[in-house]
Amino acid sequence: MSFKSMEKIVELCLEQDKSFYEIIIEEDINESAITLEESLNKMTQMWKAMIDASDNYDGKLKSKSGLVGGNGLKMLEYLDKKDSYCGSFTTKVIAEALKMGESNACMKRIVAAPTAGSCGVIPAVLISYYQYADISEKDIIQALYVAGGIGQVIAERAFVSGAAGGCQAEVGVASAMASGALVFLKNGTVEQICHATAMTLKNLLGLVCDPVAGLVEVPCVKRNVIGAVNALSCADMALAGIESQVPVDQVIDAMKEIGENMDTMYKETACGGCGITPRAVEIENELRSTNI
Repeated sequence: MSFKSMEKIVELCLEQDKSFYEIIIEEDINESAITLEESLNKMTQMWKAMIDASDNYDGKLKSKSGLVGGNGLKMLEYLDKKDSYCGSFTTKVIAEALKMGESNACMKRIVAAPTAGSCGVIPAVLISYYQYADISEKDIIQALYVAGGIGQVIAERAFVSGAAGGCQAEVGVASAMASGALVFLKNGTVEQICHATAMTLKNLLGLVCDPVAGLVEVPCVKRNVIGAVNALSCADMALAGIESQVPVDQVIDAMKEIGENMDTMYKETACGGCGITPRAVEIENELRSTNI
């Protein structure tokens, strides 16, 4: 896909009286020179890979470092108690985000959405909604195209890697993609999709990438939870009619500006933030002593 702005997608939706999903899938077909069936099959495979990753989660598995593993299971057990502040649906989303992030750290098969470090956000909200709501797999596949279109614009205008722009470019972008997809699933307008995307990304502007011991584990996995819950709240705000005062493309540009000016110590180098706390130094020394 080659869209350079969300504004252009909105313009095409209104001019052609088509949904966000329809504009994105048509562009994918034209640019990739594939059939509609081929495009849908590819997206369906990604969705099934997300489902498989969730179904095959092993709560007893730990990452090689020992820093990650088991928290998804703990959250599911907490969910069973039906006593969470967030309620059953959001608690399920939290559990799914943890499960996916831990699976990545444990070298299980996941879908980078848009990156491996942010792989828990989109599956967490879509799998949970699919299981809780009366929607079809077809609806989810269409929502994934919406998420993909949003991610493509952000990648074109800014970046989607922690090394380039900090975690705002990973979890922040994943959160924005998920929020837009959720609005689409509730039949929100294309303008509401844009407002949700803008508000979601704004909330995580400046988020640094500061992995402990240089591993995509701490604080990365739990940040996927924040990205997922942020997506829920902003989708609901947009659906309620709340608008972003700053247009979505300008928010994306702001994210790029922040990322370009962010010190390299906060961009996946493990040289700042949580990565250089006393405990982080202890962990790194412990892992080095065991050749991990």
